[in-house]
Amino acid sequence: MQKTARTLPVTQVLLCGGIIVTLSLGIRHGFGLWMLPITQQMGWTRETFALAIAIQNLSWGVLGIFGGMLADRYGAFRVLLGGTVLYAVGLLGMALSPTPFLFALTAGVLIGAAQAGTTYSIIYGVIGRQIAPERRSWAMGVAAAAGSLGQFLLLPIEGQMILHLGWQTALLTIVVLALMMAPLAFGLREPGFHAHHAAQRTQTVRHAMAEALRHPPYLLLTMGYFVCGFQVTFIAVHLPGYLSDKGLSPQVSAFALAIVGLLNIVGSYGAGVLGQRFQKRWILAFIYATRAVVIALFLLAPISPLSVYLFASVMGLLWLSTVPPTNAVVAQMFGVQHFSMLSGFSFFSHQLGSFMGVWLGGYLYDRTGSYNVVWLIAIALSMAATLLNLPVKETPVIRAAAHAA
Repeated sequence: MQKTARTLPVTQVLLCGGIIVTLSLGIRHGFGLWMLPITQQMGWTRETFALAIAIQNLSWGVLGIFGGMLADRYGAFRVLLGGTVLYAVGLLGMALSPTPFLFALTAGVLIGAAQAGTTYSIIYGVIGRQIAPERRSWAMGVAAAAGSLGQFLLLPIEGQMILHLGWQTALLTIVVLALMMAPLAFGLREPGFHAHHAAQRTQTVRHAMAEALRHPPYLLLTMGYFVCGFQVTFIAVHLPGYLSDKGLSPQVSAFALAIVGLLNIVGSYGAGVLGQRFQKRWILAFIYATRAVVIALFLLAPISPLSVYLFASVMGLLWLSTVPPTNAVVAQMFGVQHFSMLSGFSFFSHQLGSFMGVWLGGYLYDRTGSYNVVWLIAIALSMAATLLNLPVKETPVIRAAAHAA
């Protein structure tokens, strides 16, 4: 694999990978807009919808580890194609499911599996193998910004589609967008993974995973990532409901989430650029600490469209800005041979947080009639993540000898 590394053009990698992430995350970030229409028409509680999305995040996290293993060994191309097919099938099922169980199976398990095969750990694996280390953090920032661009572009479109077409027809139309990822996957066919030949390994999967789990900085980084998942998924899914309870229109929610996407283009790209110049642990600690302050101010301020848009603007700068430095640190610690798998394991922690954030939001709302407790939990977790990231060292692990596959 080393002989064929970095042979794809940088522009091709970033263009194809960026558009795939734009579509995959752009669709995913809009799911919160479907909560009220679906629960109201189907007679389900918010917890029912939230549980399905929580399962989606958990499925994404668990299967992301195995998707990363396959991408590291056989290349990203096949994993991306499989993820695209699962996305289309999951969206069809989400639109047509008559029961909470089938809704959880399709909107939850299938779409979660699809995201595991079409988002960061897979695309970042290609970036790690194809782009030089001195440009890697920047390139990851570009890919993260692409995911934010999808949120900015697709959220208003999805909101208008729900308004004018109805939620079911809107979901069926989104299937077409998901299928557009398939031709883009051909642009990420890496040399060295063709003709069904697996890449040569100098370290086994088992040893790579054991090495990571014995490395305290990796564990601290991974635990901090839990908080990112909790916060962003809770806000993405439950902010529309929270604002509706405060008397604001659905258009305010859709515009606020679109602002998050727009400003996150700046934040994600900026985090990638800063990661080339500064220690990434300081960047991550700053992001988590600032989130705590921003959420607290949002809760204390009188609710209005202006306060919502200000909150969305600052949160947008911090939204996915954790992703480039977190993944760049993983690549620095362990190299790129098993990067997709190790990145996927860290992301599993992120998705455990996502599961808790989205499910706990629905659970506590149904029992208390308010999201206040979950907001306070988000603030406390932010402070914990700040402390977890401060001791993280970014130096490569020292290996006594290579381990044959």
